[in-house]
Amino acid sequence: MRAPYASDPEASRGRRHPEAPSPPRDDFQRDRDRIVHSTAFRRLVYKTQVFLNHEGDLFRTRLTHSLEVAQLGRSIGRALGLNEDLIEAIALAHDLGHTPFGHAGQDALHECMSAADPEGGGFEHNFQSLRVVDRLEERYAAFDGLNLSFEAREGILKHCSRRNAEWLAANDPTGIGQRFIERSQPSLEAQLCNLADEIAYNAHDIDDGVRSGLLALEQLEDLPLIRRHLDAVRQAYPALTGRRVLFETLRRVLSEQVYDVIGTTRAAIEEKDVRSADQARALPVLVRFGAEMRRQTDEVQRFLRANLYRHPQVVATTTVARDVLRELFQVYVAEPAQLPSRPMAGRGTPRAVADYIAGMTDRFALQEHARLTGRRPDWPVRPRAD
Repeated sequence: MRAPYASDPEASRGRRHPEAPSPPRDDFQRDRDRIVHSTAFRRLVYKTQVFLNHEGDLFRTRLTHSLEVAQLGRSIGRALGLNEDLIEAIALAHDLGHTPFGHAGQDALHECMSAADPEGGGFEHNFQSLRVVDRLEERYAAFDGLNLSFEAREGILKHCSRRNAEWLAANDPTGIGQRFIERSQPSLEAQLCNLADEIAYNAHDIDDGVRSGLLALEQLEDLPLIRRHLDAVRQAYPALTGRRVLFETLRRVLSEQVYDVIGTTRAAIEEKDVRSADQARALPVLVRFGAEMRRQTDEVQRFLRANLYRHPQVVATTTVARDVLRELFQVYVAEPAQLPSRPMAGRGTPRAVADYIAGMTDRFALQEHARLTGRRPDWPVRPRAD
């Protein structure tokens, strides 16, 4: 049963282009279905999370990450009485604007855009996700994009620079960027997706890091959040070996984090006597960890930055990936005829080039790079993913 502070599809702020209802689905269910059937969603299966797609079949991709965020979000949302369909829509769409090659690709495109168009705001993957669902998807005769509800779009735009928020305020009459100017909050469903995203990537990046051999189980013992569950697993199952030790540990870590979010959020909602979705937007963030869990989760993130994301092998790989995207950007801007023949708004401009590159999968970016430069990247030794 939904709580009074859950987002109600009947009270939605609507779509950019009005549409007739589509029974028996409500607006948020319709949003979710449009996202699942979009081209950008399918491309996520070949987009990097941490390890490049060709480095192993079992590493997470943007698609599997998005599915894990949706599962965590729905589970927590059900316990809190929030709108699960809206949570799922936001979770499945939150990374649609990510470039090939993960954050390395985003950094490269941001550098290219900042140099080519200093007044254009660079490249932000959250803002790009909004561009995908608002403009770049080509599925409908009557409008560009997917024409999602305001509430889904609001959740997709997790972060936004002041420059882009002001651009939205001036160019988008729906008010989608206004909260970044007013410093108000999105819906509770959007707040939950932000936290579910964090919970998911911490756990699966640890899993992938150990699977790759770049992290050792012994290193995790320095993290209190991991150590207490690892000790409990070893005590309960002294004969357990191999990956099942890590899997059982991470399962327990996830459970503790989920229960902490549920308990902390319930207490915050009760303390503020929240009775509507709009009231929740006017308050500080309500969907959150307790103070101690926040501290321990931050410690895990610092560990991953120092030991996985900045591992020499990961850095060597991402350096090559950055070079690939920079060279693609340079060729397309200098030679717009190399872009596809289909209509493209602003064809050949830096923003149009960034749109095109951001929509590529890892595999297609490498194919295009080889076609345009006649070279193949010299990748470093890859991690093993059994």
